[in-house]
Amino acid sequence: MSATVRVVVVDDEKLARARLGRLLKKEDGVELVGEASDGRSAVELIEREKPDLALLDVQMPEMDGFAVLEALAHSPQVVFATAHDAYAIKAFEVHAIDYLLKPVSAERLREALRRVRERLDSEPAPDWSKIVSSFRAEQRRFPEQIPVHKGKQILLLPVDEIYWFEVEYRLVYAHTASDRFMTNFTLKELEEKLDPEVFFRAHKSRIVNLRFVQSIVPWFGGRFKLMMRDQAATELELSRAQARVLRRRMQW
Repeated sequence: MSATVRVVVVDDEKLARARLGRLLKKEDGVELVGEASDGRSAVELIEREKPDLALLDVQMPEMDGFAVLEALAHSPQVVFATAHDAYAIKAFEVHAIDYLLKPVSAERLREALRRVRERLDSEPAPDWSKIVSSFRAEQRRFPEQIPVHKGKQILLLPVDEIYWFEVEYRLVYAHTASDRFMTNFTLKELEEKLDPEVFFRAHKSRIVNLRFVQSIVPWFGGRFKLMMRDQAATELELSRAQARVLRRRMQW
Protein backbone atom coordinates (compact mmCIF):
# COMPACT_ATOMS: atom_id res chain seq x y z
CA MET A 1 0.00 0.00 0.00
CA SER A 2 1.21 3.54 -0.70
CA ALA A 3 1.80 5.84 2.27
CA THR A 4 -1.06 8.10 1.14
CA VAL A 5 -4.67 6.95 1.28
CA ARG A 6 -6.52 8.30 -1.76
CA VAL A 7 -10.12 9.16 -0.86
CA VAL A 8 -13.31 10.18 -2.66
CA VAL A 9 -16.32 11.69 -0.87
CA VAL A 10 -19.84 10.93 -2.11
CA ASP A 11 -22.79 12.78 -0.58
CA ASP A 12 -25.78 14.59 -2.05
CA GLU A 13 -25.58 17.24 0.70
CA LYS A 14 -23.12 20.03 -0.11
CA LEU A 15 -22.50 20.88 3.54
CA ALA A 16 -21.75 17.25 4.39
CA ARG A 17 -19.22 17.03 1.54
CA ALA A 18 -17.60 20.28 2.65
CA ARG A 19 -17.32 19.10 6.25
CA LEU A 20 -15.72 15.80 5.29
CA GLY A 21 -13.38 17.62 2.94
CA ARG A 22 -12.20 19.97 5.70
CA LEU A 23 -11.66 17.09 8.12
CA LEU A 24 -9.76 15.00 5.59
CA LYS A 25 -7.39 17.86 4.77
CA LYS A 26 -6.33 17.95 8.43
CA GLU A 27 -5.32 14.27 8.38
CA ASP A 28 -1.77 13.25 7.51
CA GLY A 29 -1.31 10.71 4.75
CA VAL A 30 -4.72 11.35 3.18
CA GLU A 31 -5.41 12.80 -0.29
CA LEU A 32 -8.93 13.86 -1.30
CA VAL A 33 -9.00 13.05 -5.02
CA GLY A 34 -12.62 13.91 -5.82
CA GLU A 35 -16.19 14.54 -4.71
CA ALA A 36 -19.55 13.48 -6.14
CA SER A 37 -23.05 14.68 -5.31
CA ASP A 38 -25.07 11.74 -6.68
CA GLY A 39 -24.77 8.04 -7.36
CA ARG A 40 -24.19 8.17 -11.08
CA SER A 41 -21.38 10.71 -10.90
CA ALA A 42 -19.96 8.69 -7.97
CA VAL A 43 -19.63 5.60 -10.15
CA GLU A 44 -17.86 7.65 -12.84
CA LEU A 45 -15.54 9.26 -10.28
CA ILE A 46 -14.57 6.00 -8.61
CA GLU A 47 -13.96 4.21 -11.90
CA ARG A 48 -11.81 7.12 -13.11
CA GLU A 49 -9.76 7.82 -9.97
CA LYS A 50 -9.64 4.28 -8.53
CA PRO A 51 -9.33 5.51 -4.93
CA ASP A 52 -8.26 3.44 -1.95
CA LEU A 53 -11.32 4.57 0.01
CA ALA A 54 -14.83 5.82 -0.71
CA LEU A 55 -16.61 7.78 2.01
CA LEU A 56 -20.08 6.98 0.75
CA ASP A 57 -23.46 8.42 1.69
CA VAL A 58 -26.13 5.74 2.11
CA GLN A 59 -29.23 7.76 1.28
CA MET A 60 -29.19 9.49 -2.10
CA PRO A 61 -31.99 10.01 -4.64
CA GLU A 62 -32.32 7.62 -7.59
CA MET A 63 -29.13 5.67 -6.84
CA ASP A 64 -28.23 5.10 -3.18
CA GLY A 65 -24.89 4.05 -1.76
CA PHE A 66 -25.59 0.33 -2.09
CA ALA A 67 -26.59 0.76 -5.75
CA VAL A 68 -23.31 2.63 -6.33
CA LEU A 69 -21.35 -0.33 -4.99
CA GLU A 70 -23.33 -2.73 -7.14
CA ALA A 71 -22.40 -0.72 -10.26
CA LEU A 72 -18.64 -0.63 -9.63
CA ALA A 73 -15.93 -2.51 -11.47
CA HIS A 74 -13.18 -1.00 -9.28
CA SER A 75 -13.54 -2.02 -5.63
CA PRO A 76 -12.32 0.53 -3.07
CA GLN A 77 -12.53 0.08 0.66
CA VAL A 78 -15.77 1.68 1.89
CA VAL A 79 -16.86 3.68 4.92
CA PHE A 80 -20.53 4.61 4.88
CA ALA A 81 -21.88 7.94 6.11
CA THR A 82 -25.47 8.04 7.30
CA ALA A 83 -27.84 10.04 9.46
CA HIS A 84 -29.59 6.91 10.77
CA ASP A 85 -28.40 4.04 12.95
CA ALA A 86 -30.58 1.56 11.04
CA TYR A 87 -28.35 1.88 7.99
CA ALA A 88 -25.26 1.08 10.02
CA ILE A 89 -26.40 -2.52 10.47
CA LYS A 90 -26.91 -2.87 6.74
CA ALA A 91 -23.52 -1.27 6.12
CA PHE A 92 -21.72 -3.94 8.12
CA GLU A 93 -23.79 -6.71 6.55
CA VAL A 94 -22.33 -5.71 3.18
CA HIS A 95 -18.76 -5.65 4.57
CA ALA A 96 -18.11 -1.93 4.88
CA ILE A 97 -15.12 -1.23 7.12
CA ASP A 98 -17.01 1.30 9.22
CA TYR A 99 -19.89 3.75 9.26
CA LEU A 100 -20.00 7.39 10.31
CA LEU A 101 -23.09 8.98 11.78
CA LYS A 102 -23.68 12.54 10.61
CA PRO A 103 -22.54 15.09 11.57
CA VAL A 104 -19.15 13.41 11.42
CA SER A 105 -16.64 14.28 14.14
CA ALA A 106 -12.88 14.55 13.60
CA GLU A 107 -12.23 11.82 16.18
CA ARG A 108 -14.68 9.40 14.60
CA LEU A 109 -13.28 9.98 11.11
CA ARG A 110 -9.75 9.44 12.40
CA GLU A 111 -10.78 6.09 13.88
CA ALA A 112 -12.38 5.05 10.58
CA LEU A 113 -9.20 5.99 8.70
CA ARG A 114 -7.14 3.89 11.12
CA ARG A 115 -9.34 0.88 10.33
CA VAL A 116 -9.02 1.57 6.62
CA ARG A 117 -5.22 1.59 6.79
CA GLU A 118 -5.25 -1.73 8.64
CA ARG A 119 -7.50 -3.27 6.02
CA LEU A 120 -5.45 -1.89 3.13
CA ASP A 121 -2.33 -3.47 4.63
CA SER A 122 -3.95 -6.87 5.13
CA GLU A 123 -6.49 -7.64 2.42
CA PRO A 124 -7.98 -6.40 -0.85
CA ALA A 125 -11.38 -4.74 -1.04
CA PRO A 126 -14.28 -7.13 -1.62
CA ASP A 127 -16.18 -7.54 -4.88
CA TRP A 128 -18.96 -5.09 -4.05
CA SER A 129 -21.23 -5.98 -6.95
CA LYS A 130 -21.44 -9.64 -5.90
CA ILE A 131 -21.77 -8.82 -2.20
CA VAL A 132 -24.61 -6.32 -2.60
CA SER A 133 -26.46 -8.56 -5.06
CA SER A 134 -26.21 -11.53 -2.71
CA PHE A 135 -27.27 -9.46 0.27
CA ARG A 136 -30.35 -8.16 -1.50
CA ALA A 137 -31.33 -11.65 -2.63
CA GLU A 138 -31.09 -12.97 0.93
CA GLN A 139 -32.94 -10.08 2.56
CA ARG A 140 -35.91 -9.55 0.29
CA ARG A 141 -39.15 -11.29 -0.58
CA PHE A 142 -40.91 -10.02 -3.64
CA PRO A 143 -44.64 -9.53 -4.33
CA GLU A 144 -46.33 -11.55 -7.06
CA GLN A 145 -49.04 -8.96 -7.66
CA ILE A 146 -49.21 -5.15 -7.72
CA PRO A 147 -52.47 -3.21 -7.11
CA VAL A 148 -53.31 -0.94 -10.05
CA HIS A 149 -56.25 1.24 -11.04
CA LYS A 150 -58.60 0.74 -13.97
CA GLY A 151 -61.45 3.23 -13.79
CA LYS A 152 -63.00 2.78 -10.36
CA GLN A 153 -61.65 -0.74 -10.00
CA ILE A 154 -58.50 -1.78 -8.17
CA LEU A 155 -56.97 -4.75 -9.97
CA LEU A 156 -54.25 -7.06 -8.71
CA LEU A 157 -51.91 -7.22 -11.66
CA PRO A 158 -49.40 -10.13 -11.73
CA VAL A 159 -45.90 -8.70 -11.81
CA ASP A 160 -44.85 -11.21 -14.45
CA GLU A 161 -47.29 -9.52 -16.86
CA ILE A 162 -45.73 -6.08 -16.41
CA TYR A 163 -43.30 -5.03 -19.13
CA TRP A 164 -42.19 -1.73 -17.58
CA PHE A 165 -43.11 1.03 -15.13
CA GLU A 166 -42.85 4.65 -16.20
CA VAL A 167 -43.39 8.11 -14.72
CA GLU A 168 -45.76 10.31 -16.72
CA TYR A 169 -46.72 13.70 -15.28
CA ARG A 170 -45.70 12.56 -11.76
CA LEU A 171 -47.88 9.45 -11.95
CA VAL A 172 -46.41 5.96 -12.30
CA TYR A 173 -47.99 3.59 -14.81
CA ALA A 174 -47.51 -0.15 -15.21
CA HIS A 175 -47.33 -1.15 -18.87
CA THR A 176 -48.39 -4.60 -20.06
CA ALA A 177 -48.30 -6.09 -23.58
CA SER A 178 -51.20 -3.94 -24.77
CA ASP A 179 -52.40 -1.69 -21.94
CA ARG A 180 -51.27 0.50 -19.06
CA PHE A 181 -52.54 0.97 -15.51
CA MET A 182 -51.99 3.70 -12.95
CA THR A 183 -50.34 2.78 -9.65
CA ASN A 184 -50.07 4.53 -6.29
CA PHE A 185 -46.35 3.82 -5.98
CA THR A 186 -43.27 5.90 -6.74
CA LEU A 187 -40.52 4.35 -8.85
CA LYS A 188 -38.30 4.29 -5.77
CA GLU A 189 -40.91 2.27 -3.85
CA LEU A 190 -41.29 -0.15 -6.76
CA GLU A 191 -37.51 -0.51 -7.05
CA GLU A 192 -37.40 -1.51 -3.39
CA LYS A 193 -40.35 -3.92 -3.68
CA LEU A 194 -39.54 -5.79 -6.88
CA ASP A 195 -36.97 -8.46 -7.65
CA PRO A 196 -33.82 -6.62 -8.88
CA GLU A 197 -32.85 -9.68 -10.91
CA VAL A 198 -35.98 -9.10 -13.02
CA PHE A 199 -36.85 -5.39 -12.74
CA PHE A 200 -34.04 -3.05 -13.72
CA ARG A 201 -33.87 0.75 -13.25
CA ALA A 202 -33.08 1.64 -16.86
CA HIS A 203 -33.59 5.37 -16.44
CA LYS A 204 -34.56 7.87 -13.74
CA SER A 205 -38.15 7.74 -15.06
CA ARG A 206 -38.39 4.04 -15.88
CA ILE A 207 -38.05 0.48 -14.53
CA VAL A 208 -38.10 -2.38 -17.06
CA ASN A 209 -38.79 -6.09 -16.79
CA LEU A 210 -35.66 -7.63 -18.30
CA ARG A 211 -37.60 -10.76 -19.27
CA PHE A 212 -39.50 -8.67 -21.81
CA VAL A 213 -36.47 -6.97 -23.37
CA GLN A 214 -36.12 -8.24 -26.92
CA SER A 215 -32.91 -6.42 -27.86
CA ILE A 216 -30.51 -3.63 -26.93
CA VAL A 217 -30.48 -1.10 -29.77
CA PRO A 218 -27.58 1.33 -30.42
CA TRP A 219 -28.67 4.97 -30.36
CA PHE A 220 -26.91 8.25 -31.12
CA GLY A 221 -23.90 9.44 -29.14
CA GLY A 222 -22.93 5.94 -28.03
CA ARG A 223 -26.18 5.51 -26.12
CA PHE A 224 -28.68 2.65 -26.20
CA LYS A 225 -32.39 1.87 -26.17
CA LEU A 226 -34.18 -1.27 -25.01
CA MET A 227 -36.63 -2.78 -27.50
CA MET A 228 -39.50 -4.39 -25.62
CA ARG A 229 -41.58 -7.43 -26.59
CA ASP A 230 -44.91 -5.59 -26.37
CA GLN A 231 -47.23 -5.35 -29.39
CA ALA A 232 -45.82 -1.94 -30.39
CA ALA A 233 -42.15 -3.06 -30.06
CA THR A 234 -41.61 0.00 -27.85
CA GLU A 235 -38.06 1.37 -27.58
CA LEU A 236 -37.13 2.72 -24.14
CA GLU A 237 -34.13 4.91 -23.42
CA LEU A 238 -31.34 3.42 -21.32
CA SER A 239 -29.34 6.01 -19.35
CA ARG A 240 -25.56 6.07 -19.78
CA ALA A 241 -24.86 5.08 -16.17
CA GLN A 242 -27.36 2.22 -16.20
CA ALA A 243 -26.08 1.04 -19.57
CA ARG A 244 -22.72 0.42 -17.87
CA VAL A 245 -24.43 -1.47 -15.06
CA LEU A 246 -26.43 -3.60 -17.50
CA ARG A 247 -23.37 -4.23 -19.68
CA ARG A 248 -21.43 -5.67 -16.74
CA ARG A 249 -24.42 -7.63 -15.53
CA MET A 250 -25.34 -9.21 -18.87
CA GLN A 251 -21.81 -9.17 -20.35
CA TRP A 252 -22.81 -7.71 -23.73
